Amino acid sequence: MLIINDIINKLPYTYPFLFVDRINMVSANAIEGCYTFKKDEFFYKGHFKERPVTPGVILTECCAQIGLVCLGIHLLHAEELEARDFQVALSSTEMQFLLPVFPLETVTVQANKLFFRFNKLKCEVKMYNQEAQLVCKGVLSGMIKNSNI
Repeated sequence: MLIINDIINKLPYTYPFLFVDRINMVSANAIEGCYTFKKDEFFYKGHFKERPVTPGVILTECCAQIGLVCLGIHLLHAEELEARDFQVALSSTEMQFLLPVFPLETVTVQANKLFFRFNKLKCEVKMYNQEAQLVCKGVLSGMIKNSNI
């Protein structure tokens, strides 16, 4: 059985490009995780001068890391494939951005699997801020492939 912390340890990311602090729940069909945007994140220096805002591409990346990659690691493990040596490729995004995210905010990402077949995972993702307001939502898909296959 794969423990939730093991999923984070198997991620192919590290600081400063790791946007997963915690996985709250994972199943065969859904996942929920959180990330707190630190005050000194590299992308805040120029986005924007007077009031830093988290770029949409970073919000999308956070959704993808939790909603696609973490869920994909869990699904590979459930299919008894070794999730240690795998490759990830984001293949499409359809995101809508509704509210800004500022430094020191914690966001929660919820993803529901639409399908996982032939190593392609497609999920509906939603990101919420600390006040449980919807920040962004969309559909993400990507390839999650075991390198040994």
